Amino acid sequence: MGNSKMRQKKPGKIFLVPYVVWIAIFVVAPIVLVLYYSFLDIDGNFTLSNYVNFFTPVYLKMTFSSFYYAFLITLFCLLIAYPTAYLLTKLKHSRLWLMLIILPTWINLLLKAYAFIGIFGTYGAANAFLQVFGIEPKQILFTDFSFIFVAVYIFIPFMILPIYNALEKMNPTLLDASRDLGASSLRTFQKVIVPLTLDGVKSGVQVVFIPALSLFMLTRLIAGNRVITLGTAIEQHFLVTQDWGMGATIAVFLILAMAIIMFVTKNRKRGY
Repeated sequence: MGNSKMRQKKPGKIFLVPYVVWIAIFVVAPIVLVLYYSFLDIDGNFTLSNYVNFFTPVYLKMTFSSFYYAFLITLFCLLIAYPTAYLLTKLKHSRLWLMLIILPTWINLLLKAYAFIGIFGTYGAANAFLQVFGIEPKQILFTDFSFIFVAVYIFIPFMILPIYNALEKMNPTLLDASRDLGASSLRTFQKVIVPLTLDGVKSGVQVVFIPALSLFMLTRLIAGNRVITLGTAIEQHFLVTQDWGMGATIAVFLILAMAIIMFVTKNRKRGY
């Protein structure tokens, strides 16, 4: 009996091998390499100066800027996504509408960025629309507004999806019970709907805030030099100055920040 049980367990462990290999090659190895390069200077010599330099005003300002813009993008995504997801659950063909919202995510990010360059450009559709009302063309591109607007547009489906799933899984009898007990719609929303969908909100915050923290291509194309973040600093160090050590050091702090965010926003089992 003991031998037969051992034979049953072995095939299960074999299926874990590809997963472990994938994690080792594409997750662990890059992190180890980044950590290794962070201790090298531009000439390849061991140094701790990269970590000292990170705490200078220049990089601290970039860090604050990265968190500031990531916070704004996540906040606007949440403010738009939550009511949108709630409305979708009330529609007749909610799955179809959800698919239409997710559809733009299949388009290449670079194509979407260039499309918005055309829309927000001096002779683009946005300024053409303003001229209809007699408003002179404005500099919309390369501003904070254009960067946040485009980033929210790109990330908002990733916020809607987990919130929608959380709302769909919600037991409707709990809402009925709340109303039967005399709770108002606002009270029901605060005490029943929000707590039950909190895990969906946390998942949405993770998939929006973490990528928004390290944006670089969108920052360059839409914001130009108006927005400087850690993502653009990493790109600059790796591709322009060739200072891989400093670029890797910034990446180490980004990885730490992302790990902390994932820990803080991780879903905890609830006793509902």
